[in-house]
Amino acid sequence: MKIYIMRHGDAVLRANNDMERVLTKKGKNDAILVIKKLQQQISTVEKILVSPYLRAQQTLQVILENLYIPAKVEVMDILTPTGNAKSAANHILNLTIMGTNSVLIISHLPLIHYLFLTLCPDETPLIFHTSSIACIQLYTHHHKACFNWILHPF
Repeated sequence: MKIYIMRHGDAVLRANNDMERVLTKKGKNDAILVIKKLQQQISTVEKILVSPYLRAQQTLQVILENLYIPAKVEVMDILTPTGNAKSAANHILNLTIMGTNSVLIISHLPLIHYLFLTLCPDETPLIFHTSSIACIQLYTHHHKACFNWILHPF
């Protein structure tokens, strides 16, 4: 299974609460830039898992406005900044068991940092800038995931 982990685009620092932070123009442009570079890989994604927070939802919206992806979208409360990485990893493993071949996750720090380390405990931790996407290959028969690459918007 291919797993693409994306940090949401750049967002304003101030809002009524963390859930309501909106993307900046830079955040939208960076998300478009990264997605266009990965058009071939991302267009084959079967499932998109996204945080309920506004900036993650807006990142998804920007992606879907700029690239046709016939994937099913699932909004998940465990994908918030302080969500549970182990639960998210277990959900991804269950998707693999059910036959899903590729998934895009749009979420936040620190969750994606811990999710990456949960899936790839032997890898060096990554730096996820806003709009960065990392690709992991999950080998279900061996219960092992390997880091392939990371793309930043700069």
